[in-house]
Amino acid sequence: MKIRQLLIALLLLTCLPQFAGAGAEDKMPIVATTTQAADLMQVLTADVDGILLTPLMGPGVDPHLYQPTESDIVAMNQAQMVIYSGLHLEGQFDAVFKALSEQGIATYALSAPVKDAGFIIGGFDLSDALLDVDDPHFWFDPRNWQLTAQDLADRLSEFDPPNAEAYQANAAAYIEQLDLLYAWADAGMRSIEEGQRYLVTSHDAFQYFGAAFGWRMRAIQGLSTEDEAGVGDIQATVDFVIANDIPVLFVESSIPPDTVEAVMEALRAQGRSARIGLRELFGDAMGESDSFGGTYIGMLAQNALTIMQSYRCMGLEVDILEWPADLEPKPPDELWNVDCDA
Repeated sequence: MKIRQLLIALLLLTCLPQFAGAGAEDKMPIVATTTQAADLMQVLTADVDGILLTPLMGPGVDPHLYQPTESDIVAMNQAQMVIYSGLHLEGQFDAVFKALSEQGIATYALSAPVKDAGFIIGGFDLSDALLDVDDPHFWFDPRNWQLTAQDLADRLSEFDPPNAEAYQANAAAYIEQLDLLYAWADAGMRSIEEGQRYLVTSHDAFQYFGAAFGWRMRAIQGLSTEDEAGVGDIQATVDFVIANDIPVLFVESSIPPDTVEAVMEALRAQGRSARIGLRELFGDAMGESDSFGGTYIGMLAQNALTIMQSYRCMGLEVDILEWPADLEPKPPDELWNVDCDA
């Protein structure tokens, strides 16, 4: 459905009663677009009664390409607050967010406090018509996510004063957890020799991740998965991999592996070799809700662990620290025990 049609549907839905759904009359309906947004809301609203959270995107869904459905429009129209990532990550939603605001429905961009603090990476050229855009993947630096967690807790406290103490306590505890996560990942990722710290991925989602942990990025596609990789992009990546003796390339969970496989094939054609990472990396979406990678902490930790283990399997020295005792959730045993020959 086109954006114009969605907006028409949105306007038509204004005649529907709020708080639709059995048993929802006494709950505050809140919508979260991405998997990261939904996870943060679950953290901040833990032990808070009266919240009806509706996540829109599921595991492995690409938010760049996701188009809101009619049921999404219904949920957003009936919400008191819509929480989204921002910086045009949900590119098909921009006009919808504007229409919601005009109806008086509160909207909140998780990227806003990071942008205001000056920690957004910008200067990307997507086309002649859209220049100097911001990288929307800000959450890949846990320090950015701490800013977001606190700011969202403040917003929820203003929006729902009776539960302000709970929101603030949950945010404080979570920020401490993110400190542990950052320290664990930073020590391990920086243990790899600096000249070998290159991360080659499907699309340009990991600039913040690289900046956080001292790695340099190379992507076959651009910031958005709407960008298409051409023959020139494939060959440029091949040349980069060869020039820098990069042993591992990584596929992302929300993007087909075609472009990475094309680079691998071109490398073989030139008599060179590399391997695919031991697991897919979580890029724009997290994993299944009942899995380790289905939480923000698990998503980021599993990415770091996958990168470190993949490089170790190629013979590089890597110091993977034990998991902090107080950091939850804990990685399952199968993430620690890897077979480099598999």
